[in-house]
Amino acid sequence: MYKVDLSKPIKVHFIGIGGISMSGLAELLHTMNFEVTGSDVKQSKNTSRLENLGIKIIYGQKADNISSDIDLVVYTSAVKEDNPEYQAAISSGIATIDRAQLIGQIMLNYSCPIAVAGTHGKTTTTSMMSLVLLEGDLDPTISVGGILNNIGGNIRIGSSGHFITEACEYTNSFLKFNPRIGIILNVEAEHLDYFKSIDNIRSSFKAFAERIPKDGLLIINGDIDNVGYFTKDLECDVITYSLESQESPIDNGLHHYYATNISYDEFGRGSYDLVVDGEYIDHIKLGVVGAHNISNSLPCIAMARYLDISLDKIKQGILSFEGTQRRFQYKGQIGGVTIIDDYAHHPTEIKATLTAAKNYPHKSIYLVFQPHTYTRTKTFLNEFAKELSMADVIILTDIYAAREKDPGDISSKDLMLKLQELGNEVHYYESFDEIENFILEKCTHGDLLITMGAGDVVNIGESLLGI
Repeated sequence: MYKVDLSKPIKVHFIGIGGISMSGLAELLHTMNFEVTGSDVKQSKNTSRLENLGIKIIYGQKADNISSDIDLVVYTSAVKEDNPEYQAAISSGIATIDRAQLIGQIMLNYSCPIAVAGTHGKTTTTSMMSLVLLEGDLDPTISVGGILNNIGGNIRIGSSGHFITEACEYTNSFLKFNPRIGIILNVEAEHLDYFKSIDNIRSSFKAFAERIPKDGLLIINGDIDNVGYFTKDLECDVITYSLESQESPIDNGLHHYYATNISYDEFGRGSYDLVVDGEYIDHIKLGVVGAHNISNSLPCIAMARYLDISLDKIKQGILSFEGTQRRFQYKGQIGGVTIIDDYAHHPTEIKATLTAAKNYPHKSIYLVFQPHTYTRTKTFLNEFAKELSMADVIILTDIYAAREKDPGDISSKDLMLKLQELGNEVHYYESFDEIENFILEKCTHGDLLITMGAGDVVNIGESLLGI
């Protein structure tokens, strides 16, 4: 495999440069004096930002985009073998690696690479950890799969040996990473179009844990089912944390980090007493809502203490974190109706978001939900219906296909029927315009409107607000 040396800039071409992760990696290499070019099917906010930095981007993917002076071609998992640029690179003998391999190679250039894995919460936790690292003056390089306003985007170039990124399990991408500190937030059934079973997913996360070197650290949620499966025979240090029980199933001991006396303020922002190895340490306050973020803060604290960041700095970093874009993001108000946008597209994520919403000021909760992929919708149809029922009124859009083709055996109307069977008020509309008209007619002062999903449902709230 091609070895990337950040001290020796070369010319790199990105196929699919507009993706959230690819655009960040392109910016990172560009900032490190690499000559960067790229291609994508259409212009976007990400490509426009890169062009403003001076990166040349070609719209439309064709063989002519691959010039003989390119040293390395990086491609996304969405690029197939018949892609003309990929074929041109192979036939020309140009080195090629995928996005995950590039991240793994970049990690080898840092003394303390940190990777945040888990079925849910990766972007949020990586962002929270990033602010703690910054508060602790460790000057990290940051690559996050969302827009973090505190760093003005999804990438930050530091000058220290600390590098932090989120680690996605889909297609086993994170098994190409090389972390010294690995975090596992949760392990649940997801991406079943690839993994097929929960056992396959658990096996993948175990393999991720096994990539951590002997002098490294695994921080893992002790509430994961049979957590000992992931930690057995590891040579690295292991820290467990929990929201559910101070008792650890590993070695008949206590979880290293535990939150107790949890409470929420009038905006749903959590606080708790931090217990470490059975002893009270301090009271922690968050700047974000929900029990899930209390859970996310525990590995953040564990990581920071492992790196000798003072508790005062840790507390300030956690409190200063106000979320990333599309994670319970306040978008604005119209007619006294508060609009929140959230990326949740899995039943567990929906439950976490709506539980948080219950603690947020509201009269009634109106939820516009856009199911994401046919496979996920069909697999979790009953679970989706159960968790969506937490809202007072549910409005469904069509399924956002993403990488899939319509199989013809599942639709949003199937989800609507399940919700109706549970006694919910639910509406389905084919167009966003119809949904906007419904909201303008039905929502009143004091209501909370949440647009939810990993597709383009965010456009509904932004259209209503005129942004």
